[in-house]
Amino acid sequence: MSQVLHTPPSTSAPADTDLAALAARHGLSVSGARPTLPEYVRRLWARRHFIAAFSTAKLTAQYSQAKLGQVWQVMNPLLNAAVYYFIFGVLLQTKKGVPDYVPFLVTGVFVWTFTQSSILSGTRAISGNLGLVRALHFPRAALPISFCLQQLQQLLFSMAALAVILLVFGVPVAVSWVLAIPALVLQFTFNAGVSMIMARLGAKTPDIAQLMPFVLRTWMYVSGVMWSIDHLLSRHNDLPSWVGPVLQANPAAVYIDLMRFALIDSFHASRLPAHVWLIATGWALLAGVGGFIYFWKAEETYGRG
Repeated sequence: MSQVLHTPPSTSAPADTDLAALAARHGLSVSGARPTLPEYVRRLWARRHFIAAFSTAKLTAQYSQAKLGQVWQVMNPLLNAAVYYFIFGVLLQTKKGVPDYVPFLVTGVFVWTFTQSSILSGTRAISGNLGLVRALHFPRAALPISFCLQQLQQLLFSMAALAVILLVFGVPVAVSWVLAIPALVLQFTFNAGVSMIMARLGAKTPDIAQLMPFVLRTWMYVSGVMWSIDHLLSRHNDLPSWVGPVLQANPAAVYIDLMRFALIDSFHASRLPAHVWLIATGWALLAGVGGFIYFWKAEETYGRG
């Protein structure tokens, strides 16, 4: 008598089942999937209070172990300015032919420090906060933006000291000081965009964080922080024709000179490149929008691997 073996019916889904359609039918989605750009912007705006609180907490904790505490927010750029004054202003005599050289120098150092610190902290925004990235679900762009906001808050503390220095060296309060506000808005947008670019690169290649100080130091030396670009160009007519436009269109130099124009009465519009506000706006939009989209495109990869 033969036995017939009956194979029990399979309880698994057929091999050719469209898993994507099945997931969609049951309201399932890929964990950590990149949202659309408008949805990403909406989520980021919804986290604005987190961004502000996170940046303030980082700023408060930065000097919490120091005896002088938050005083170092002002002391650090002032000490840098003092060193640059001695080396460049006294030893190399870059102050010759530059009116109000001390306000000129201190303004340049403060504004440059804002860009430099924003980019450096942005480079480590993802790689230095992997625990937070892997533990919580939020738009990752919140991290580089919050670090830029932290540096903006630190700059505003320094601006109080800068105002005192301007008055001590005989620079009067003027209506043009209001122009510092749009200049800072444009610079913040530029800094945030570059920081997001560097955050994505730094998340994939952490060694970039070791290279950036050398890149930024070189950038500082060609940005007119310690010397006057227009004074250099007027004295050296033998330079190649492309050097002047490149130096003047350098975004760091543009934002530094805009701040000098706003705050220092002896820094006249003739010392600015043509269409300077258009150039500043163009750099802000190019870096801000381009950097945001570049960062967003890799949203689902941060914290993995």
